[in-house]
Parts: sequence; C-alpha cells; structure tokens
Amino acid sequence: MPTAYDTALANVRGGASARAEAESLVEQMTTEEKIHCLDGGVPTWDGLRDIGSGGYHHRPFRACFVPRLGIPGFHFSDGPRGVVVGTATAFPVSMARGASFDVDLEERIGDAIGRELRVIGADLYGGVCVNLLRHPAWGRAQETYGEDPHHVGEFGAALTRGAQRHVMATVKHFALNSMENARFTVDVQCDERTLHEVYLPHFRRIVDEGVAAVMSAYNSVNGEWAGESPELLSRILRDEWGFDGMVISDWIFGLRDGVKSVRAGLDVEMPYQMIRHEPVVRAVESGELGIDEVERAVVNTLSTMLRFGVGGLPRNPESVLLAPEHLALAREAAGKSMVLLKNDPVDSTPVLPLAPGTKRIAVVGRLADMRNLGDGGSSDVMAPWAVTPLAGLSQRYGSDSVVHHDGSDVAKAAEIASAADVAIVVVGYTKEDEGEFIGDGSENAHLRTLFPKGDDPHLVEVYKEYIRDNHWPVDAEHNMSDRKNPRRARPNDKGEVSFARGGDRTSLRLPAADVELIHEVAARQERTVVVVVCGSAVVMEEWRNEVPAVLLAWYSGMEGGDALADVLAGEVNPSGRLPFAIPTDESHLPFFDKDATSIVYDTWHGQWKLDADGNRAAYPFGFGLGYSTFELGAAEAAPDAGHVDVQVTNTGAVAGECVVQVYGGAVGGPADVPRRKLVGFTKVSAAPGATVTARVVVNRTALETRDTSAHRMVLVPGDYRLEAALFAGDPAARVLTVRMD
Repeated sequence: MPTAYDTALANVRGGASARAEAESLVEQMTTEEKIHCLDGGVPTWDGLRDIGSGGYHHRPFRACFVPRLGIPGFHFSDGPRGVVVGTATAFPVSMARGASFDVDLEERIGDAIGRELRVIGADLYGGVCVNLLRHPAWGRAQETYGEDPHHVGEFGAALTRGAQRHVMATVKHFALNSMENARFTVDVQCDERTLHEVYLPHFRRIVDEGVAAVMSAYNSVNGEWAGESPELLSRILRDEWGFDGMVISDWIFGLRDGVKSVRAGLDVEMPYQMIRHEPVVRAVESGELGIDEVERAVVNTLSTMLRFGVGGLPRNPESVLLAPEHLALAREAAGKSMVLLKNDPVDSTPVLPLAPGTKRIAVVGRLADMRNLGDGGSSDVMAPWAVTPLAGLSQRYGSDSVVHHDGSDVAKAAEIASAADVAIVVVGYTKEDEGEFIGDGSENAHLRTLFPKGDDPHLVEVYKEYIRDNHWPVDAEHNMSDRKNPRRARPNDKGEVSFARGGDRTSLRLPAADVELIHEVAARQERTVVVVVCGSAVVMEEWRNEVPAVLLAWYSGMEGGDALADVLAGEVNPSGRLPFAIPTDESHLPFFDKDATSIVYDTWHGQWKLDADGNRAAYPFGFGLGYSTFELGAAEAAPDAGHVDVQVTNTGAVAGECVVQVYGGAVGGPADVPRRKLVGFTKVSAAPGATVTARVVVNRTALETRDTSAHRMVLVPGDYRLEAALFAGDPAARVLTVRMD
C-alpha cells in the first residue's frame, strides 16, 4: 500500500505543486514529527563517536525522515572532488578544474559524481563550494574555483547542472567564508554594496541555475552568525533572489541559537539532533516559537525533496564507481587543468614538451612519489589508488629511463639530476599545509555546552540500524586489485579517514627545503622543470628566474600522475589558465590574519587589487602558456553587447586550445569600482595556422552595481569598454566601446 509520501511523490510527477503536496504532508504530522524534521534526526553523542571513527566515509547522512508517513529523508554526501563515501573516483580539486576554464568539462564531472552518488544511496550532494578566493592563504582555497565572481559562478552552475541530473546539489558556504582557522569565531564585516557586487553574485548565479539546497557558513557576518542571519537566509536568499529550495547548516557547530535559526530561515541543522532540538521543543511548548514557523521550514525541505524525486531516484550498480569512463574523465580534467607558467628555450628549443630523444629523466622531490590528493578534511575521497608523478612518468617512459630521489639529500638529488637529460622537480604542499582546519577541539569547546547531555535511546537504536543497513567499505576492506595495477601508484593504505590538521597557510612561498632543492638542481641541470603542487597561488620570486620551465599541477586527482606525463610528453597540449593572480610579493594582497576575530572585506583582492594599486602580477589572472601560440584578430560586439565575436589564429606548429576572455568596465567609471572585470570567457580549439571565431557570451550582470537605497542591482546606462584578451591586462587585447542601457 502506498505511503502518504509515495502518493505525494506520484502527484508531483503528475504535475501537482511540490509545495502544496509538502504542505499536505506536514498537516498529517504530529508536532514531534515536525520538530524532528528540523535536524539530522541522529543522536549527538553516538553520531560524534561514529564520525570520529570513520563513519563519514562509510555512509550518507540522513535527515528529515518520518517512517509513519513513508518520508524517506534525504541522504547527504560531500564533496567537491568526488564522492566521500566508500571507494570512489577522485577528480582534481575544484581550483584545478577552475583553471581549465572549461565549463562543459565541469558539467561532465558533475554528472559523473552524481552517478556515483546514486551508487551509495546519496541524494544530496554537498560539493558546490563557491566561496570567493579573497586571499590564497585560505586553507580551503582548493575547494573553490578562483578569485573572480563571474568565473566562480559559471563553474558552480556547471557542477550543479551535471550533478542535478541525478541528485540534489548544495551550494556552500553562504556567505563570506574564506578563512579557515578562525571560521568558528570570526565576524566578517562587509558593506551592502561590496557584499552584493563581489561576494554574492556567484551564489545568485547558482540559485538561478536551480540549485536544490544552500548551506550556511560557520562565520558571523556583520555581527550575526550566518546560520542565524535573517538578512542572508530570508531577505536576500528568498525574498530578493526567489530561492525555493532548502537551507541546511554547516556541520556540528553551524549555529548557536536554535530558535533564532528557525526564524532566520535555516530549515535543517546538520547532521545531528544537536543544538536546536531541545530549545525549539521548549519554545514551541511555551508559545515563544509558533508552530507555523516550524512548519514553514519543514515544507521547504519536503517540497525540495519532492521536486527532485527523492525517494524514487534509481540506484546505480557498483560498477559505476571508478568506471573506466570516470577514470578517463579524471585524467582528462587533470591534463586540461595544468597551467604552464614558463617554458623558456634551452639551446634554442623550449624545454617542454620533452624531446622525443629524451632517454634519462630525473624525478626529484619529496612529493614526487607521494599520494597527495589534497585536503584531508570533509572533501577527502577514499580513492583506492593515486597515480603519483613518478608512477606516471615511469609508466610512460619505462622505469629504466626514470631515476628518482626524494630530495632529502639535496646534493645527491642534484648529482642525479645533472646526469639526466632533464630534471622534473616536484614541490609544493600537502594536506598538512593547507585544507580544512582540524584543530584539537579547544577552538569550539565552549559550544559543547549547547549539546544535549545525553542521547535519546530510541534515536540510538534507529541510528544503529541505519549504520548496519548502510555501510560502504573503503579500499582496506574492499579488494580493488583487479581494477588497477597497484605498482603504478600509491594505494590508500589506511582505508579510513586520516584527518590532517590543515588550516590556513602560514606562507605563500614554498617550504625552504623545496627552494633549496630547486636552487641546487637548477645549478647542475639547465633543463629543469619545476612542477608545483598546490591549491592556490604560490609566490615564486626567489627561484622562478633560475629555471626554464614551471608547471602548476595542483592536487590533480587519482589519475594526476598519468596526466602529468601526458602534458610533459606533449600528448596533451597544456591549456589551463590561472583562476587567480600570482603576485610578486605578499604585501600586494589584502591583509590576512588566520586568527582574526573580526575582519573587514572590501572590493579589493587578487587581480583587482593589483590593478588598483599599480602592482604588476608575476602571472596575471587568466594567464597560461601552451605548446601552441595564439593571436587575436578582429573583434565585434553584438548591438546589445550580449556577446563578442573574436578571431583567433593558432600561430604555432601544433593544434591547441585557447581561452578567450572578455573584460569590461564603465568608461570613466568611479575609482571605487574595478576597471577591469571578467564578463565572459570561452575555450576554442584551432589547428596550426587556422583561424577560428570565438563567441564569448557577455554577462552584463557582472557590470551591475548595488543601489543601496532601493536594495537592488542596477546596470548604470552608459559607455562600457570591453577587452577581448588572453589574460587580464593583455597588451594585445582587442578593445571595443559599447553602449549599454
């Protein structure tokens, strides 16, 4: 016999209003059931013990389930670079994919992740992280796409489109979350104009794309915790933007005042029955909180579930996990993400790609043969292997042609490099240096007083049953040897979550040992290629002029070593471009204090700040080289400035891809507005000597300003300068002046 939820779901599929059906379900609930839907419905202390022992990687997290009415709840799994439950495909981190400037590729990755989520039973994906990169020291920079609102918004929208073919998606962290160590304590102050022109446009873009859920942030915004902010969660998100989905909290410490969070517009506290449950029960009993306020939140959640078909979504077979096409996609993404920053000639020939006659390759550095997929916190994917740079190059060139040294003995490493045809020096960071901050608990110990003193015994039994029925093994328990030759790569030996301390970076420069290694190897080997592994910008001034080639390889996913070999060998022509500017000095960036309790965010960061202050970037936003060269020809804007057509000629000897970027700004605009904003980009392919037309759609909303009297975005009529360019500030840009009304 169909349940009440089954009937509602069938009605919605037949064309009924999801909100009306949700309201009907809520009318059938008891008060206790309604309040139960306001949080994860999982016991706090049992839940914390489970997550601390690896449960995060063994099952999705369920919330808003009411068995009496057949309401199945939703089932949450992170994260930005792949499914974190069980053994799944680890794609390059989001920042790497942002460097591809290929939104079609990102949509395909979203589709693949969505397919894998439906293997492990998840129907809510938590991986659309789009907090703007205000400063590259931010520990979780690797989880977002870059420093520019338009660019970040387009990538977040693409990931959402792909994933939501299969599951609901969550955009996070709303809003102004771009500090890690102080995330539970900092108050970010931001005026209305800056908030809407700089830090919210990408969120709005993804809301307009139809994202199912929004996750609030840990930090405070203008004196109010983000999970309790009526300004963010109601007045902006719902009233101004028309968001019709559900709002969930960031995990465990995502709010302080349960009653206030309900009133502000937070629908579900995740992932446990923690801070808000008991206060809400008391407030409803006393009449302090109206039951209609509770019902509004539950309707938001249920209507979203019904609209996306939760409870009736098909499950995929296990063969979808780590499917060959997903591994191929991970390798493709890694190759297209790598950014060639420098490629000078030695003996009149560029160092890269490696010459066909290369017989001996020295691969040196502590990261050359390390499993190094990035953050060790909530975005960690339990991939059963990771192809290291050494493994990838050994596979391509043969182990007899590749010699390795970990760099611990710098003199020995330099000696080995000097005897080779070329030296590949792999340097950078790991999850210990940057990532989600996993402290010792002291930073939020005071919040534990908000937790219940004990667990509800009934919830404990329900949760134990859920654990028994929904356990996904990771590779230590699951034999994957038939899927990959383990000699080619570093396996996931632990098969469990291995939280690293992570946090914000303490420096934007490479570790001293890496710099010393580069100096010594470059002094002995003129063909030295430095491969940098990182999640955001690295200041390279003390060594970049000593080497002929520099390649930004990021945390490139489980197939990254093979992709690196593809690029170095020339099988893949690098086409990645910087999704941020790299300065020549840290002082050219905004002030950053990882332990701040209060900080002001203004407009000026990244390339915008460099431009405003007259500081030249070492490598500007949008910059990147390849094995082809390109020139821009004639450019023409549509009458309504809705797009710009640009002629692009491949002046090189091999086929390649070119990222055409359009920047815009008001002619004679005010000094407090960036004079050059990214308003569009596209990637085109061209054969040697060929000329193609690149059509770049112009996002006019990127040029809007905030009317703080009417509290809305407006495009000021007037003349605008559009620059079709290969990077920000390109001296060869094609400049157009258009009238916008």
